[in-house]
Amino acid sequence: MLKYFISEKNIKIVVIIIKGKTIKLLLYNALFLNKQVIVAPIIKNDLIKISRVKGKYIISKHEENRWSEFPAKIIKYINQKNIQTFILGNGSNLLISDEGIRGIVLKIEIKKLEIEEINNKFKITVGAGVKLGELAQKLANKEISGFEFASGIPGTIGGAIRMNAGAHGSEMKDIVKTVTYIDRNGEIHKINNEQAKFEYRNSMFANNEYIIVETELELNKGNKEEIQAKMQEYANFRKEKQPIEYPSAGSTFKRGTDFITAKLIDECGLKGYQIGGAQVSEKHAGFIINKGNATSKDVEELIKYIKQKVYEKFGKEIETEIEIIH
Repeated sequence: MLKYFISEKNIKIVVIIIKGKTIKLLLYNALFLNKQVIVAPIIKNDLIKISRVKGKYIISKHEENRWSEFPAKIIKYINQKNIQTFILGNGSNLLISDEGIRGIVLKIEIKKLEIEEINNKFKITVGAGVKLGELAQKLANKEISGFEFASGIPGTIGGAIRMNAGAHGSEMKDIVKTVTYIDRNGEIHKINNEQAKFEYRNSMFANNEYIIVETELELNKGNKEEIQAKMQEYANFRKEKQPIEYPSAGSTFKRGTDFITAKLIDECGLKGYQIGGAQVSEKHAGFIINKGNATSKDVEELIKYIKQKVYEKFGKEIETEIEIIH
């Protein structure tokens, strides 16, 4: 049977990492504020074996099988036992409570990558655990264009689809053809772009009920030098405009429907405003950064204060882009 436990003193998050045919448990530093999170090695049953290699617990299935079958069984069991579960990608836009997460975190690290050329288009089949920057570079090396916008986004394919990530006028919805996912009953589904219900920084996967495992993208033939030049331009823009020299969870607030959120925050005179170790970036008012030893509580209180001040001055309600997990 599958067991899990949370020690009241030091075990905060149980992380199961799904990585093709292998699943592993390990210590996971989940919070951008550098809070140490401890993971418990706790899976044991007839279908899997557990061993310890260089201090890490490695869990794998005895028989060879398709990547989807074993994770699906784990997910089905967790759902049947009503164990609280959170799906984790790269963790780049998360703010996790100082108290940690009570339950199991499923971290998806499926790194599949297949490239097929069809009628002067490229079908890219890619696992949910592939990092966006790494994929962008691999595609550039093969002179495949259309993914440059994502080269500077610090996340994975799964997370990018979940929130319909975008930059520089492009979004994931512009290139996604299909998404394969597992539901909480362990059933595997494949849907098209329209069925994914992409919206601004949103999709059908945003409610954390489904586990994205892979996607098919449609991209175009390009020129390697032009692709690399565009990616460098985007990297320079990010370095100039965003506080990447400090820890953060990325852009803290969503863009408004008829206003630029960062501009309103700036006009409230909040650049540099600080609560504890959390500060409104002096470079970009849409970012909250960790100036040193910030807690999750510091960040949440600062978010609340910013929302209050913007509403008082402009009558606008602003929404967070980062996901706050309690």
